[in-house]
Amino acid sequence: MSSGIYRKIDKELQKRKEKSLLRELKVSQGKDFCSNDYLGLSKHPLILQAMQDGITQFGLGSTASRLVRGHHNVFNDLEESLSELTKTKASLFVANGFVANLGLIDALADSRTQIFTDRLNHASILDGIRISGSKKIYYNHLDWEHLERNLQKSNLDESKIIISESIYSMDGDRSLIEKLVELKLKYNALLILDETHAFGVEGENGSGMGTDYPDIDFRIFTLGKALGLEGGLISCNSLMSKQYLINCMRSFVFSTAPMPAIAYAGIVALKIMADMDVERLHLKKISDLLRNGLHAKGFSTGKSTSQIIPVLLDSEEEALAMAKKFQDLGYDLRAIRPPTVPSARIRISLHSDHSISEVESLVSNF
Repeated sequence: MSSGIYRKIDKELQKRKEKSLLRELKVSQGKDFCSNDYLGLSKHPLILQAMQDGITQFGLGSTASRLVRGHHNVFNDLEESLSELTKTKASLFVANGFVANLGLIDALADSRTQIFTDRLNHASILDGIRISGSKKIYYNHLDWEHLERNLQKSNLDESKIIISESIYSMDGDRSLIEKLVELKLKYNALLILDETHAFGVEGENGSGMGTDYPDIDFRIFTLGKALGLEGGLISCNSLMSKQYLINCMRSFVFSTAPMPAIAYAGIVALKIMADMDVERLHLKKISDLLRNGLHAKGFSTGKSTSQIIPVLLDSEEEALAMAKKFQDLGYDLRAIRPPTVPSARIRISLHSDHSISEVESLVSNF
């Protein structure tokens, strides 16, 4: 192992270990307060049965990309179901949300494109910007005045893209969709909205925060969070946009298609999710309960207004110690540290099947 690459690897791992930033894989144990299973659908009996039925009907792998032999009518059915729910013109099913963001941005942008991105946007968005070769222009997190000042400086003749998440995965705060649409129209930009952490939880029938805004050009969804499955979906405001992605999105063209059984189960999951208004109200109630309880004990939860609630801490060591404490008590909480986030924290993720007493018990242990 004399290669300089191995020296680089060893140096990086040692540096992270010394700073309490080394990541490790841990098997899940204890009560789940850290996953993105917001509606508790990952073990729903009807979705489990649909997955089994889908495997029986379609087999296991799709065996090829969708442009070769991996396409099935069930993919069309899932895409049409999502577009109907989200009031979009067309949708495209891909492997996961990371692939959706990465491939979409790479397909739309090039070196002549200016992309205005929130500083806290997901890694898949930032990686998509990087590989596209476009000009990345950060605006401060949820700072619409800063975004507009940057847009004012832009060349009106250049293509412009604004990218935001609706709910942010590590802070639990949310974008002002009306303002994003206003700026998109005012400065003739294209708007991409990542809805992955709002889908199932916000909007009419859980359809996300952008459903009432037809001027949003692309919305990103996932089956892998509130719907308890896996897979990403890109919804478009025009049929032409979907056709373009089928032809020009490299991560779609050159990837083996997802399992057809996932799409089959996804259609069932969409129907169940749409009827979960009672669960969505309960999720809001226990989210407020947890935030208020943490505030009463002197903890900061930032600007969270959703089911994602960070407990902001002073150091990586404190976050690791607190995570261990709760894991020893039977709660699965995880420390989230830089470079994933700017500052160390415990990220609590609430689910609609958490009871009030479970949340009160969690608070009592802080």
